[in-house]
Amino acid sequence: MSQSEPNGTYVESTIIMTTVRIVVPFVFTFGLFVMFHGADSAGGGFQGGVIVAAAVLLLAFAFGIEPTRAWLEGPLLRITIAVGGATFAFVGLGALAAGGAFLEYPAYGFGSDGVKYGIELVELGIGAVVSGVLISLFFSLARGDFEVVSEHDGGDAESNGEPEVDAAATGGERA
Repeated sequence: MSQSEPNGTYVESTIIMTTVRIVVPFVFTFGLFVMFHGADSAGGGFQGGVIVAAAVLLLAFAFGIEPTRAWLEGPLLRITIAVGGATFAFVGLGALAAGGAFLEYPAYGFGSDGVKYGIELVELGIGAVVSGVLISLFFSLARGDFEVVSEHDGGDAESNGEPEVDAAATGGERA
C-alpha cells in the first residue's frame, strides 16, 4: 500500500498527504497573519517567515523532498530572498530620501496609516528573506551540499570520520 523511493527515505502515506493538504493552507495563512501582526503587537517578519517555511517543509515531508525541490527549484527562492531584501532596503532608503532617518516611517508624510503600512512592508520583506533562506538551507542539507572542513589541513574537506586531535592539546607541534 505504500511506495518507497529507491533510497528508502520516503514512504507515501495517504493519511499524512491528506492531512498536509488540509493543514498547509491554514499554516501558510497563519504565517502571513503573524508577519502583518508585527505592526500592531508581538509577531513580525522573522516569526512569520519561519511559519511559512515550516508550511513548505510540511509539503516536502508529505510529498517528498525531491518533488518539492523540483516545484520550487530555479530562481523562485532566490527571487523571493532578493525581493524581500529589496523591499526592506527600499522602505528604509526611501525614508532617507524623504529627509528622515533609515526606516523613519513618519518621514514619508502619510501619518499613522503610513507608519503602519511601512512597518508591514518591512515585515513582509523580512518574512520573505527568512522563509526563502530557511527553505534553501533545508534543501541544501537534504541534498548533502555541505562538507566538514578541517582546520589542520588548511581548509581541505575531511570526511574520513576519525576524530581530530589538537596538536597543542597533546603537546605535539604542527608540521
